[in-house]
Amino acid sequence: MSERGARYPSGPVSAGLTYEDYCALPDDGLRYEVVEGRLFSEPSPRRSHQQAAGNLFVILQGHVRRHGLGELLIAPFDVILDRRTVVVPDLVFVARDRSAIVTDRAVEGAPDLIIEILSPGTTRRDRVAKMNAYARHGVIHYWLVDPDAKTLEAFQLSEGRYQLVAAVGGDEAFTPSLFP
Repeated sequence: MSERGARYPSGPVSAGLTYEDYCALPDDGLRYEVVEGRLFSEPSPRRSHQQAAGNLFVILQGHVRRHGLGELLIAPFDVILDRRTVVVPDLVFVARDRSAIVTDRAVEGAPDLIIEILSPGTTRRDRVAKMNAYARHGVIHYWLVDPDAKTLEAFQLSEGRYQLVAAVGGDEAFTPSLFP
């Protein structure tokens, strides 16, 4: 996601929203998410964001398909963690043995991996609100990619909290345990 739209405040727009409220939102060109009942909206992502998401998808999709590991999805595709937390991560991976949580409308439950591409308007939300929600709902692997700094941080859930397991930048190699 990219920088905030001028029509919307920097914080959550409303509180106490559910998946049903999310489904009733207008198709107005903005991307919406509900994180623990709070509505967030963003305009379309910037170019560097889309390039990073596309590059990651191409790299990971080839590996996932070659090895029959599961399903990799790219935004926009909903992830329904519960009635009050519906997010649209940049990339989502669900392992083959858990494929039943992927339906035509959404990933309905905690995926194995969520990747968020940081943008100036979303960094705090991705690093705090969404990271906490993902940990609470049992998303085992969470990656944060900063296309401007050219870095990737990989977190793994341990005892209900994320632990940083890798931080790479530039041309450094990254070999995630999730994709042997």
